[in-house]
Amino acid sequence: MSSAEGRGARIANLLVQIAFGLMAMTICLPSMQDWGEIFGASQPAVQLTFSVYVLTYGGLQLLYGPLSDRFGRRPVLLTGLCCAGLGALLAAFANDIVTLTVARAIQGAGSAAGIAIGRALVQDLFSGSDRTRVMAFVGMALGVTPPLGTVIGGAIHEWMGWRANFVLMALLSVALFFTALRLLAVNQKASTLDRRHWVIEMLTAYATLLRQPGFIAYVALLGSTTAVFYVFLSGAPSVLKSYDVGPAGVGWYIMAGPIFYILGNFLTSRLVRFLGEPSIMMIGQGLSIVGVVLMWALSALGWDSALAFALPMMLVGLGHGLMVPPTLTATVGLNPALAGAAAGMAGLMQQWVGALGGFSVGLVSHQGAMNASQLMLFFTAIGVALHIWILKVERRAVSSDALR
Repeated sequence: MSSAEGRGARIANLLVQIAFGLMAMTICLPSMQDWGEIFGASQPAVQLTFSVYVLTYGGLQLLYGPLSDRFGRRPVLLTGLCCAGLGALLAAFANDIVTLTVARAIQGAGSAAGIAIGRALVQDLFSGSDRTRVMAFVGMALGVTPPLGTVIGGAIHEWMGWRANFVLMALLSVALFFTALRLLAVNQKASTLDRRHWVIEMLTAYATLLRQPGFIAYVALLGSTTAVFYVFLSGAPSVLKSYDVGPAGVGWYIMAGPIFYILGNFLTSRLVRFLGEPSIMMIGQGLSIVGVVLMWALSALGWDSALAFALPMMLVGLGHGLMVPPTLTATVGLNPALAGAAAGMAGLMQQWVGALGGFSVGLVSHQGAMNASQLMLFFTAIGVALHIWILKVERRAVSSDALR
């Protein structure tokens, strides 16, 4: 293999490793329409299969980064892929909702390795403009994976049944295991620090970040934004079922938000030089509010249809695409010396608050979009309050600097 081919293979492998967890999260969403009937389970019990995946997927990201710094990227990534494959197989053979829920928790715990270590590998393997270019590829991959996963999952569900999706994810974890085994160096980024101290250093870093009000506000804003999207993502199968959209069609309607999220990211990269990050965030927040309110208003006016549910997500996705990049930049930039820990905590908050949003979907019925839109309004309102808090904290910081 030539150097150019090897470089391309590494980039492709990184993108798939990073997107693997989102694919595992979303590929079974269309099947959730039928799990209540298949397992004789309640709607909250079915929604819990989504929430436990997100909880473990988010929580384990806090550990995989420091562990890969200590023991090397490859062994930790391979361990995670084994765990993800085991969880997928257990889910494929589950005969009750409890077993499926446990399997999803195991699958999420293993899948977290790909996104945590994949992002670290971008830093390890690339530099300068190449690093920026690869990170742009990563953003696009993460944006397109949820709708792609649901489209694939719906088609496989109709063709071979819901279990086949988990078999596919198990096979993909095996394929990624062997590509990582081949493409990653054995000692890639193994730390030489004293092993007695890494846990203490990690906890100290997180404690330092939690004492910074600005950091907490930005991270909480990321979490509320993710919760809005996860309410839509996990609620879509039930809402769309009430509009007679089956598993094969769910992914096509879910596409609206992620595609415009990608567009928002692109526009952010172009507009931030002229407008600045605070203005970009304000525009994004405004578009998000308009999108969620429009979804609620259409439902309240009796315009009950799949399109009335999905199309407002274009504005929400575009708004989030404008708002999330500068928010992520701020979480890391507030304390550059703790950038790695800040990124890990941001990932945790995104997934855990997102899991809360996903679980809340199971607490209400979904005959139409009204309840889903109200949940999205609730988390959007929290985001607006946090945004106002951020503006106050930054204004206070500017005033303090002026007095010095």
